[in-house]
Amino acid sequence: MHPAYSVLFFTCASGAGYGLLIWLAGLGALGLVPDGTVFNVIGLGLALALITFGLLSSTYHLGRPERAWRAFSQWRTSWLSREGVAAVATYVPAGAMGLGVLFGAQDKAWWSLAAWLSAAGALATVWCTGQIYATLKTIRAWSRPIVPPLYVVLALATGAVLLCLLLAVFGALGTVHVWLAAAFLALAWVMKAAYWTGIDSERRALTAGDATGLGRFGGVVRQVEAPHTQANYVMREMGYHVARKHAERLRQLAVLLTFLLPILGVFVALILGPPMDLVLLIVATASAVCGVLVERWLFFAEAEHVSMLYYGSKAA
Repeated sequence: MHPAYSVLFFTCASGAGYGLLIWLAGLGALGLVPDGTVFNVIGLGLALALITFGLLSSTYHLGRPERAWRAFSQWRTSWLSREGVAAVATYVPAGAMGLGVLFGAQDKAWWSLAAWLSAAGALATVWCTGQIYATLKTIRAWSRPIVPPLYVVLALATGAVLLCLLLAVFGALGTVHVWLAAAFLALAWVMKAAYWTGIDSERRALTAGDATGLGRFGGVVRQVEAPHTQANYVMREMGYHVARKHAERLRQLAVLLTFLLPILGVFVALILGPPMDLVLLIVATASAVCGVLVERWLFFAEAEHVSMLYYGSKAA
């Protein structure tokens, strides 16, 4: 599949934003992050800015972005519509959280309720994003049960790294925050490795015979002549291919940038303390951002659509 830059930015930015919102809301309700107005305004502002810019960027992947509002109408059957509804609904409790911070109401029961509703809405939105891909049976690499939880865990991991950086800026980084970030980075690493192992080891069962229906007559169905004299939209969008050797190198780069360096960075930052913790966490955050972009690019580039069986692909 062709990796669209708008979708890459959307899934990475909104994922990190929702992850940060979940931690700010959940840990805030438990009293495990500072309750200062400046910290929370900056934290919530950053989370909502990432979410908003990510959601807006996703509309540029549409042929007619001005019609994006119509996606909300199919929530009964479409995970994309459910994602949109959940995303918009999450702004309500998140906005209430922000108002509570501004008016010093973080000790009120309604603020805790708004915080938990914000976390639940963020989790639901990211889950819906993963489900959009997991329900596409035409793409073998995406139609896997591990995809939605992997999206959620990656969002929590990147959000936790962002939270550690914010806490370091305010001199409030604690052991619990570092261990949460490291734990979710490690979990995401294990799940991503399992995902790659799964798509590499699974047998490609579909052939051109299955696609055309001619396989039932016996023998091997092969393409005699190309269906087009030049590439068409389907071939450009669905037939994007990344060489195996390049994919392996990019996987290694994704592991290094997304998981290894950030895990090392957060632990060393905790050990050294200020002011070095801030420098190390800036590097860890930058590494995680670059790594997730590589990981998400591979998620699209390595995916193969079954329609390519009509264009000369041997199996899918």
